[in-house]
Amino acid sequence: MAPAEAPTTRGTPVRQISVFMHNRVGALMSLVKMLHDSRIEVLGLSVQESTELTIARFVVSDPDTVETLFMEKGIPFDSTCVLTVVELRPLEGTLVHCLAALLAAEINIHVSYPLLARPGNYPLLALYLDEPDLAGEALSNAGFRVLLQEDLSR
Repeated sequence: MAPAEAPTTRGTPVRQISVFMHNRVGALMSLVKMLHDSRIEVLGLSVQESTELTIARFVVSDPDTVETLFMEKGIPFDSTCVLTVVELRPLEGTLVHCLAALLAAEINIHVSYPLLARPGNYPLLALYLDEPDLAGEALSNAGFRVLLQEDLSR
């Protein structure tokens, strides 16, 4: 597990929690129900399946509580603080413009997935990138709103 990244003057970076599960029917539902029962909202989800193992990547409303819960329950996980969440808007902030800003900054995308939360009523895209600080700057300079954990947590 990576240490939690310290808040900046702007706020706390969005944290992605990856859970390693056996590929069994109902495993994801059990995990999400446990979070729901603990009053944790799943804001984003990506599932990568293989024959024996599934990796579920989550963005949640309270990552600190989730980490504590997973440690107490013995659930193997990893926490990454380098997730860039960008708000996409019609016309000036489309996916094409977002990808163009990252290309211009020569930043590679390793993982991406949409988020379920929409605090500003616009689609959100979670990106795991080479250079998250540089990416955030490039996206901000291109007119995009880059969200922090405080923007997503309720």
